Order: sequence, then structure tokens, then C-alpha cells
Amino acid sequence: MKNKLDDDLDALFRLPLAEFISERTKLTARLKKEGRATDANEVKAIPKPSISVWTVNQLYWRHRDQFDRLISAGQKFRRAHTSRTAKVSELNEALESRRDSLNRLSDLAAALLSEAGHNPSLETLRRISTTLEAMSAYAALPDGQAAGRLTRDLDPPGFESLAPFIRAVPTTRRNDEPRTASAAKSAGNNRKPQTTTKEARRGEDTKKARLTAAKASLQAARKSLLEARTKTQTLETAQRKADAVVKNADKQKREAEQRFRAASAASTEAAVAAQNLAREVARAKKDLTDAEGAVERASKELESLS
Repeated sequence: MKNKLDDDLDALFRLPLAEFISERTKLTARLKKEGRATDANEVKAIPKPSISVWTVNQLYWRHRDQFDRLISAGQKFRRAHTSRTAKVSELNEALESRRDSLNRLSDLAAALLSEAGHNPSLETLRRISTTLEAMSAYAALPDGQAAGRLTRDLDPPGFESLAPFIRAVPTTRRNDEPRTASAAKSAGNNRKPQTTTKEARRGEDTKKARLTAAKASLQAARKSLLEARTKTQTLETAQRKADAVVKNADKQKREAEQRFRAASAASTEAAVAAQNLAREVARAKKDLTDAEGAVERASKELESLS
């Protein structure tokens, strides 16, 4: 059952990364004021997560459905390894489901980083993917780490750590039969070679199981590589088309600017011509007025002479 401190810690790890230190300090001070010194010291000792760890925590809080799918895929993979009857196709299916979940969460992580104003660099996304892969591989997270409250990056377990996930090798016991003293003695003398043979057979079967798992992992990795190459080619094609659109737009812009400059020059020239024409009209009107005055004066003079 969650206690009050669990709620406080959940709220702390949900915050934007830039607010972690200040809010941790405030929480520590409040716990001390409430007389909860042990809780205060525990909170004070929590390190600030890196950007990749913070993103994994946010995926847990904001995209729980996708996160739970990844964990479920990891559980199916472990069950397939521990099952004595599991087929290679079941291992492949579990790996495929796990890979798809990792891809979806990686895309969500990139979007989450951009939304928060952080750079979704390849190295950051690689660390996020590695930690997610580790969380899906472990039955229980190491070093007291908890989903949603991670404080450091995680690495997937190696073959040695995966030993519990390798199929158990079935052994067959022979029915005990009555034995004579000499037979018992002979069996006693041969016990060590029989034990050695069983151990060798068990080691060979374990090696085969590991080889099967490694082949399945290689197949999934090759498929991921093919998809990554296809995606890269698609993006490169889209980029070339976008570059062509930008180039064409720049050309149209330059042509429009040239037309604008030509139109501006024509407008200026027309304005000057209009001003000159206006002055000529004004002079013509003045000449007309002067001519009308001369005609009127001449008419009056003619009338007086008549």
C-alpha cells in the first residue's frame, strides 16, 4: 500500500526536469518541519535524473498503456525461455512484440523531449531505448530502482544474468532395479563418468537453447536494421522533395521580387509622367483663359467701333 511519502515522490518525479532540485529541497524542508527526519534524509539523498532517465520516467507516467505493453512483452519473452515446450516461433513472436513496443516508446520519447524543449539527440534516444530494453528484460529492477522513479540509466542483463530464463533441461531417471553387490560396486565405480556425461549433456542442451535465443535475437535485429534502412531511404526521399519545393519557392520569390521591382519602377515613371501632364494641363488652361480674355476684349472693341 502506498504511503504519503510515495505520493510525494511520485509527484516529484512527474515534474519537469528543471524543477527537480528546487522541489526536492522544498519537500525535504517540509518533511523536516513535520518531524519526519528519516523521510527527509531519504528524499535529500535522491540524485537528479539525467535527461534520458527523466524521459523514461515521463513515459511511465504519461504513456502507461504503451509502457505496460513493453513490460508485458518482456514477461512473455521470459516465459517462452523458461517453458520446456516453447517453440522458436513463440520466441520470435515475443521478441517481435517487444521490439515494436520499444520502437513506439522511442518515438514517444523523441516527441516528449521536443515538447519539453530538450534536444532529442541520437545518444539520448539510444540511452532511453537501452533503459527501456533493460526494464523489459528484468523480472525485478536492480539496486532498488522503480518504474517512474528511476535515478540512473539501466543496462540489459547479459547471458549470465539471463541464466534463469534459459529453458531447464529435462532429465530422465531410470527405474531402480535390484542389483548385486558386484553390480552396485561397478555402478559406484562408474558413477563419476555418468555424472560427467549428464553434465556435458546438460551443458550442450543449455548451449543449444542459448544459440536458439541468439539466432532469434539476430533475426529480430536484422529486421530492425532493414526497417531502419527503409525508413532512412523514405526520409531521404522526402527531404529531397522538400529541398526541391524550397528551391522552387525561392525561385518564385526571386521572380516575384523582380516583377515587384519592375512594377515599382513603372509606377514611379507613370507618376512622374502624370505630374508632367498635370503641369501641361494647367498651362493649357491658363492659355485658354488668356485667349478667352483676348477674344472678349476684341469683341468689345469691335462693338465700340461699330
